[in-house]
Amino acid sequence: MSDVKETTRQALLRRGFVLEYVTLGWNVVGIVVLAVAAVAARSVALAGFGLDSLIEIGASTVVIWELSGTGEDRQRRALRLIGVGFALLAAYLLVQSTWVLASGFRPRHSPLGMVWTAGTAVVMFALAFGKARTGAALDNPVLRTEGRATLIDGLLAVAVLAGLGLNALAGLWWADPIAGYVLVYYALREVREIFSSGH
Repeated sequence: MSDVKETTRQALLRRGFVLEYVTLGWNVVGIVVLAVAAVAARSVALAGFGLDSLIEIGASTVVIWELSGTGEDRQRRALRLIGVGFALLAAYLLVQSTWVLASGFRPRHSPLGMVWTAGTAVVMFALAFGKARTGAALDNPVLRTEGRATLIDGLLAVAVLAGLGLNALAGLWWADPIAGYVLVYYALREVREIFSSGH
């Protein structure tokens, strides 16, 4: 019976690694695509979304490191690092959204940015679902928590896409920074949960 449990656990660990490597690969490509799109459109939102991809790369790297070892101390450190990533994301969104609103900055239209953020939303939601299920099956709080970071990345992609779309279709340039404030709330909620959970 213990052999079956160990085999199942190893299969779940492999799935966890695959989910994190896919996340890493997507975000590495995303940084390049978003840089090109942000420069072409002079879009602060797209440039900021590229920074979010860097945070997600950091979070995935932390999970890969944690899955490679064992122990509560390693899990605690990994959760704190992910919490710092959430805090950085919240700070970035707060500053970026406020700056865009205050300056009245109006980016150009970005078909490339819209296609990439739409694809990112779909991929991140699928990855977040997989991480949540795998993390629950492994009883791994680090993988579950990083899955929530992936979910927020998907929500941020939807917000950026909505902002780009509303700007392109109706000239509503302020839609994206408003959505950014909503995501600040979710990111800060995760920070509070991580640092007050006792992990």
